[in-house]
Amino acid sequence: MTEQPRDVVQIVTPTPVTEGAGVRLRRVFPGHALDYPDPFLLLDHFGSNDPADYLAGFPMHPHRGIETVTYMLDGAARHTDSMGNSGVIGPGDVQWMTAGRAILHEEMPEPRDGKMEGFQLWVNLPAALKLMDPRYQEIAAEMIPVVYMGNDVTVRVVAGTWNSVVGPVRDISVQPTYLDVTLGPGGRFEQDTPRGHTVMAYAFRGEGAVLAGSDEAPQPVVAPQLALFGDGDRVTLVAGEDGLRFLFMAGLPLAEPIVRYGPFVMNTRQEILDTLAELRDGTFIR
Repeated sequence: MTEQPRDVVQIVTPTPVTEGAGVRLRRVFPGHALDYPDPFLLLDHFGSNDPADYLAGFPMHPHRGIETVTYMLDGAARHTDSMGNSGVIGPGDVQWMTAGRAILHEEMPEPRDGKMEGFQLWVNLPAALKLMDPRYQEIAAEMIPVVYMGNDVTVRVVAGTWNSVVGPVRDISVQPTYLDVTLGPGGRFEQDTPRGHTVMAYAFRGEGAVLAGSDEAPQPVVAPQLALFGDGDRVTLVAGEDGLRFLFMAGLPLAEPIVRYGPFVMNTRQEILDTLAELRDGTFIR
């Protein structure tokens, strides 16, 4: 069978929102342009040199039915939770938190040299795992393999595989790929992708283009923009003259109904009502 390159089916520009206790950030999705690219539910890009934009943080709040992925570029975030966990994730660190049936946690920013930047991705859990026990995978920067291909390509492999290098995040039901890719001017990135998986790239520095096929013109991507790809076997991006840095994300769609209510994502309205009842009567955390 002939290999099919993936082309861009949608370009999404993030919109400014305020979340938590007053944190200003860029929301890539969900929004009017893109609801959720199954199995991914939310992507936020936070970052500012003004502490007033983020110091209020995210005080204690609940989650159920999802996984949250926090990836820091600059600064740090201190977290505590209802299971007694606490710690700090700093530049290059990743926290992959599986909320499962119930967790309360807080994330409070700690700037370094006045800088703060990172991402939070929400990943859906399949119905059979919505009420699993919560857990963390905390990955320090030095645990994330970095692949250098000359001066033009640098890839940090958080989850999944690139160039036969496997990332440290394991045992996630949607078989995710999560890469931080930096391309020098003219650098080229290629990634094989399983048919049927959702695939996207969020450009947050520079500009470049997607090479979809020999008969198609390159499709430009300029930061900050998300490129959502159609189905196929491979994605190819090339950087422009200023280089390009992006998050590459892929995962297996769950194809299940979802009902969202703030930090809860379940499969039915009744499950949301049950969750709210547990919060009211004090049985959410057992």
